[in-house]
Amino acid sequence: MIILNVDQTKQWMVEIHQRMDEHKEQLTSLDQAIGDGDHGTNMVRGFQEVVHKTEDTDYENVADVLKSAAMTLTAKVGGASGPLYGTAFLQMAMSLQGKDVTDKAFIEAMDAATEGIQSRGKAEFGDKTMYDVWFQVASFLHSEPYETWRDMLEVCQAMIEDTREMVAKRGRASYLKERSKGHIDPGSMSSFYIFEALVAVLDLEG
Repeated sequence: MIILNVDQTKQWMVEIHQRMDEHKEQLTSLDQAIGDGDHGTNMVRGFQEVVHKTEDTDYENVADVLKSAAMTLTAKVGGASGPLYGTAFLQMAMSLQGKDVTDKAFIEAMDAATEGIQSRGKAEFGDKTMYDVWFQVASFLHSEPYETWRDMLEVCQAMIEDTREMVAKRGRASYLKERSKGHIDPGSMSSFYIFEALVAVLDLEG
């Protein structure tokens, strides 16, 4: 069964931007605690540019939408976030090239995205980065059988809370060492909003 088409993928980008805009102050606050303090602004600006790029463009397939989003994020978002999110969507696009987006194809695309983030950011699971959430989502989708897409969000939320007690080992937060404990990773939080937006677009029960 096809679970994601071109129009839904474009709407996914719209939903992401809306969530980043709605939670901009939260993301900024999280980043002020352990980073540069610009994560909220960067996410809003980046996905606003993605929406501007994709909303009036005709695409033949989902992969082309994701590739367009990837190029835009890489070009428009400062710091590490742009290249990392750009890499994630680009790897998804490459995985989905020439395919309908079935459950199986999407899971493979998520694997590719997660591997791309790890390769680009040199992060491991537990390093208190956005990779933690992407890794958990990919693992959840491989569970046999996973329950519903909404259950995926509960996995995300649990992982986000887990990052609070982790010591950051990558990025600016790693400079704080033990002092990074007690704070939620902002990249994990913005990643949650990406998957929350996806579930809103899919609107599937299973």
